[in-house]
Amino acid sequence: MKEQLEAIQAEALERIYQTEDMKELQDIKVAYLGKKGSLTGVLRGMGKLSKEERPAVGEIANRVREAITVSLDEKTEKLEQAELEQQLQAETIDVTLPGRPVKVGGSHLLTNIVEEIEDLFIGMGYEIREGPEVETDFYNFEALNLPKNHPARDMQDTFYITNELLMRTHTSPVQARTMREFKGEKPVKMICPGKVYRRDTDDATHSHQFTQIEGLYVDKNVRMSDLKGTLDAFAKKMFGEDREIRLRPSFFPFTEPSVEMDISCKVCNGEGCNVCKGTGWIEILGGGMVHPRVLEMGGYDPEEYSGFAFGMGPERIAMLKYGVNDIRQFYTNDIRFLKQYHHA
Repeated sequence: MKEQLEAIQAEALERIYQTEDMKELQDIKVAYLGKKGSLTGVLRGMGKLSKEERPAVGEIANRVREAITVSLDEKTEKLEQAELEQQLQAETIDVTLPGRPVKVGGSHLLTNIVEEIEDLFIGMGYEIREGPEVETDFYNFEALNLPKNHPARDMQDTFYITNELLMRTHTSPVQARTMREFKGEKPVKMICPGKVYRRDTDDATHSHQFTQIEGLYVDKNVRMSDLKGTLDAFAKKMFGEDREIRLRPSFFPFTEPSVEMDISCKVCNGEGCNVCKGTGWIEILGGGMVHPRVLEMGGYDPEEYSGFAFGMGPERIAMLKYGVNDIRQFYTNDIRFLKQYHHA
């Protein structure tokens, strides 16, 4: 049996030395050290040996197993190293090749517009206020002079969650919340940008979700002329110093009197063209003097305080300023469109 074990060792070591393939090396391991391998088969016959022979044969068997195992490990390491070197040679990088440019993103066009408007009004002493997009019926309607069953509620088709909870239809609730927070004890001068939601059919000029920026100024002796001067400064900042504005009578439940503001058409300079439909003017936003009832609901005495409010849509501002003809372009994430305005 001793001679048989030594023959197995010599044969195994020779095969290991000769092979240059990892799969073949694994087959050699199984052939000699596996459950049905040559060495295992010989060891099963040790039961036929006498007690005196077993220790000596066992020692030889262990020595043979160790020699084969060490040889297998050394060969495995050698083949793995050779495989790694071959892979490194195949994946050599030419560091002299030009690099691929990294595409850098930028802020969204609507973000640019909102931040530009915010900068303007912050410079005029306004603060930025925010509020919840899931709003109560009270703040969205009742606190703004729109009690239940008021016909003007039909102007804003609403996403209701419950009878008292809804997706806000405008950012005016932030104005109502701010007035009640101040409890009629100090002036309010704020704008509130944010998302709003209405049950509308999406098309080139309408969306069920859009952004809005509303402004509010409440103090003693606030007049309509203050509103006009503020909106004139806004128009010149956003559309150019040569833009003119006009205010037309309108109706909003939360302002009295109410106005619509138009700006002179920049395409024809007020002469009339297809963009302004021949009028020379383009409607841009709405506003007016805060309704006395809204002041009362906000905790302000309308005999002592007055104020103005206005609301605008950044999408409409952007469409007019940059000639965008479809509001859906702002939300479809078309890189070809968006990258035009990274530095707008």
